[in-house]
Amino acid sequence: MDAAQQEATARARELQRNWYGEPLGALFRKLIDDLGLNQARLAGVLGLSAPMLSQLMSGQRAKIGNPAVVQRVQLLQELAAQVANGSVSAAEATDRMDEIKRSQGGSVLSNTTQTTSGSGAPTVKRVVREIQSLLRSVAAAGDIIDAADSLAPTHPELAEFLRVYGAGRTSDAVAHYQSHQS
Repeated sequence: MDAAQQEATARARELQRNWYGEPLGALFRKLIDDLGLNQARLAGVLGLSAPMLSQLMSGQRAKIGNPAVVQRVQLLQELAAQVANGSVSAAEATDRMDEIKRSQGGSVLSNTTQTTSGSGAPTVKRVVREIQSLLRSVAAAGDIIDAADSLAPTHPELAEFLRVYGAGRTSDAVAHYQSHQS
C-alpha cells in the first residue's frame, strides 16, 4: 500500500469513528467475536456483499450507504450486549439474527437512530453508545460484571454504572442516563 492509499484509509477510519463511534473494522470484529459469526455470515445478516463488508472493515470504503444496514448494525450491537450479559442465549441469538436479517430498517431520521439533535448536540442515545463502546473496548462484559460485583459493597452506584453501561442493554443505559441528569 502506498502513502496515498494509507492516508485515504486513515481518513476513512477517522470518518467511521465520527459516524459510527469507532472504525468499522473494530466494530465488525467485535460483532463477529461476540456473536460467533464469520465475515460471510455477518455480511449476510447485514445485507451487504462480502466484498463490501471487507472494504468497510479495511477502510477502503468509509460509509455504509444503506440506512437499513446501519440500523441492522445497531440491532446486532444490542443483541451482542444481551448475549454478553446472559439475557439472550446463543440459540435465541441465532433466531434474532435471522429476524434482523429480514428487517427492512426504519427511518434514519427517527429519534431512536438520529445521531444529533437539531442543535448539533449529541443525542442521549449517542452519548450512551459512546460510553458503552469505551467500556466494552477496555474489558469484556463478564470482567465488567466481576468488577461491579467487587465494587458493590463499598460503591453501589459505581457498580450499577458498570453493570448498566458495561454489560446492559442500550435502552436501560439511556433510562439510567436520563434519570441521573439534573
